[in-house]
Amino acid sequence: MNEFNPPRYLAPFESRSFPHLFTDVLVIGSGAAGLRAAIEASRHADVAIVTKDELKASNTDWAQGGIAAAIGPDDSADLHAEDTIEVACGLSVAEAVRSIVGQAPERIRELIDWGAEFDLDEHGEPALTREGGHSRRRVLHARGDATGAELEKTLIARLASCDRIRTLEHTYVVDLLTLDNTCLGAVIWSQTYGMTLVWADAVILATGGAGQVFRETTNPRIATGDGLAMAYRAGCKLCDIEFVQFHPTTLYVAGAARVLISEAARGEGGILVNKYGERFMEKYSPKKELAPRDVVSRAVLSEMHQTGDTNVYLDLTHVSAAQLSSRFPRIKELCSLFDINVSEDWIPVCPSAHYMVGGVWTEPDASTSVEHLFACGEVAWTGLHGANRMGSNSLLEALAMGKMAGEAAGKMSAATGEGKHQRPPEIKAEPRKPEIGAIDLGDVRSSVRSNMWRNVGIVRHRQDLQRAIERFRFWSGYVLERNFSDPRGWRIQNLLIIAELIAKAALDREESRGVHYRADFPESEAEPRHSFTQKPEATAG
Repeated sequence: MNEFNPPRYLAPFESRSFPHLFTDVLVIGSGAAGLRAAIEASRHADVAIVTKDELKASNTDWAQGGIAAAIGPDDSADLHAEDTIEVACGLSVAEAVRSIVGQAPERIRELIDWGAEFDLDEHGEPALTREGGHSRRRVLHARGDATGAELEKTLIARLASCDRIRTLEHTYVVDLLTLDNTCLGAVIWSQTYGMTLVWADAVILATGGAGQVFRETTNPRIATGDGLAMAYRAGCKLCDIEFVQFHPTTLYVAGAARVLISEAARGEGGILVNKYGERFMEKYSPKKELAPRDVVSRAVLSEMHQTGDTNVYLDLTHVSAAQLSSRFPRIKELCSLFDINVSEDWIPVCPSAHYMVGGVWTEPDASTSVEHLFACGEVAWTGLHGANRMGSNSLLEALAMGKMAGEAAGKMSAATGEGKHQRPPEIKAEPRKPEIGAIDLGDVRSSVRSNMWRNVGIVRHRQDLQRAIERFRFWSGYVLERNFSDPRGWRIQNLLIIAELIAKAALDREESRGVHYRADFPESEAEPRHSFTQKPEATAG
């Protein structure tokens, strides 16, 4: 066996051996994709889920809109696929699109069988709404605008019935353990046990996105791009990471979290107006408020610049009070905390970073370019979204690809045979000299996020991107080489890595396509192309 090189993150700790844990399949992350993957993998193998917060703390829990599925009488998987491919602006993979949207009805039936309660229409059938890019009403929702929470609750309840799954909450995954382009497990850290090495036959990354790399984001504080950074360090191929979707309507009130105002609010009749009360979306798209999110985000930004205002407004005052209460109870309650009565007042909104469209490149079975490592959910690139994600396709993708990843990883472990848990090589960390000088991590975090928002945001330009990269490289010089001993420092390092990679990919793509808009290259290239990002040592091998 070749010599095993431990991750440098073990260096700050005194020279000693580390405790070991063994499992068949290790799932990193507890959103919809991770939970669905764990449930499926447990049919074939023992599974451990590691999550850095509580089991339910994820982007899934925050998701308001719904799950797209072609189950209406006037709909079909073919129509769903056509809409998805159109919104993807030439960069989706048709086979992947058809595979994922084709699973939708089955995944919905499965959720209902497991206890999910979707909102129903007057005939007792799932109520369907429409969002931007969809040509039919095909978005299911639960408790009005709490679909993600219902989904998370259902999957966690199902998880509890699987006796081959154990969970480790409040546990941070520091890095992946790899040897000869094969993933062997991960290094984890917790306040109680410190560093521990987890060995697994297969590892599934389901760590979500990286919205926190931007100053304005709908994502919770845990969305710091850790999985993307770990995959990059492990030598994984990343695909199209310059494509970051900005949600056009997030609540913009001083002191309020940048909580998204669901696209379904526009699907149910909400209109966008500027500070003069003028409806403006018809100037930018014949689809008006139901145009794809990238179009709406740029329109909102343009209107803000033209009016000199910090936001625009979402007008729901013409929607009935009963409809507002049944469809958007969370939004209504949130706005009321800031003395906004959605039946009478316009809601101040502006765009915020929302979803990583690109990610870790995967095959149809969710495997990555590193052996025994799988990825699903927002951290992964599957070929579904292309250059722009269509609303409510993300929860569907999480469920469909979570199942695929869990099945592939579980079967891989089951096929490994006896002796698979032989004791791994002894690993020790040698202490390094103490580092001189303290770093204000909060200031670094704020600087990274502000730099991304100003220079790598909704509208991009060569000079801005070059300026952003220069600053990232300067900060990296004294942050990435420093030895931290707790998650605060590791998260900042991951943010820095992903921020620079996104900016570099955005600089290299000299065209405008989907959510990536270059003011200096406003046209799309004739031939759509994917971009790939990989650690230099990995490509050299």
